Amino acid sequence: MATIKEYFGKKGKSYNISVSCGYDNQGKQIVKRMTWHPDPDMTEAQIRKELDKQVIKFENKYKAGHIASSIKFEEFAEQWFDEYGKTNLKTNTYARMYQLRDRIYPVIGHMKIDNITRRDIRNLVNKLINTKNKKDSTKVLSRKTVKHYLNFVSVIFSYAIECDLISTNPCANIKVPLTEENAPKEREFYSLEEMCALYELMEEKNAPLKYKVFFNIAFFGGYRRGEILGLEWKAIDWERKMISISQTSNYTPGKGIYKGTPKTKSSNRVGCYDDKLFELLAEYKEQQELEKKKLGSKWNDHNLLFTKWNGEPMFPTTPYDWLYKFCKKHSFRFCNVHSFRHSHASGLIAAGLDVPTVAADLGHSNNTTTVNAPKGHTHTTHNNYAISIRKKEPNAF
Repeated sequence: MATIKEYFGKKGKSYNISVSCGYDNQGKQIVKRMTWHPDPDMTEAQIRKELDKQVIKFENKYKAGHIASSIKFEEFAEQWFDEYGKTNLKTNTYARMYQLRDRIYPVIGHMKIDNITRRDIRNLVNKLINTKNKKDSTKVLSRKTVKHYLNFVSVIFSYAIECDLISTNPCANIKVPLTEENAPKEREFYSLEEMCALYELMEEKNAPLKYKVFFNIAFFGGYRRGEILGLEWKAIDWERKMISISQTSNYTPGKGIYKGTPKTKSSNRVGCYDDKLFELLAEYKEQQELEKKKLGSKWNDHNLLFTKWNGEPMFPTTPYDWLYKFCKKHSFRFCNVHSFRHSHASGLIAAGLDVPTVAADLGHSNNTTTVNAPKGHTHTTHNNYAISIRKKEPNAF
């Protein structure tokens, strides 16, 4: 509880407010004090009301400060995951952020949250930019990855400010240095000629229909991997030849494969396609129906386009793994699944579509993301684009 003493001086009435903040290492009581001067024109009732506010504000300030002086970064970050992350973040976002702890806690996890300075954050960043990549020990973490770590730490400090534990965020305006080692690589994606050659190779080598359909949708739709894997047959409008994106298929180690929502509101979108793609889809659906009949009760029907052998949702890395092996076997340059999205965007831009239209087609929430995509709405028609490509290489699709 606060102690309040009233004084009268040359400046008129004033109030001395004292708050106990515990004891120091020698057992001496720690007392914080402040003086409040009411406005001379305030009535007695107004003074009492405002004084109560000042007392509560002062108590909360030093109560928070006392807590901050005793709580470590790791402990508070775990509280953030429990109090905020579990209820406000998407499952896959939560899982990604949870993994970031491993390189943060050993550096600043033991430090008290109100003692961490900008210099400590700079030291953390310097350690991260020199940290080796787990998948390839010859490389360091990319600049983008280091930014993810810094953003995670900044989010924790922002929450501490929201909880009145600290007043400033030591991560503010901290920059991640750009070095030769961590500089972003130029995005690799297939040119139109390579894309045509790849599909021609799939035809020649009699690739499974499942993957021919998957990568046709990846290229002509420009969809994200999770959006394609989340496609259900009910999202296919056979009459109007349209595909609707309204859900995703995601995976986290703790939860397994589960349905989710698209990345942004703009990612809920519809695309209209030509007869060729829908002929391929119809052939694939017929093949899947035959598989269902063969397996009978062993088939687990999720109404998904892309599944495991028994109808269960396809594992997220399966298309990547198949394409990698296919390209390696036939000595064809390999680009990852996401590169098909870049090839699609590059093709649309080369075809003369304006940035807002391409952004809507890709499901970007802002045009800047699209502008930064490789060069080379809710409803988009791809017919003319697809036809122009097929005229260039009529036997490739």
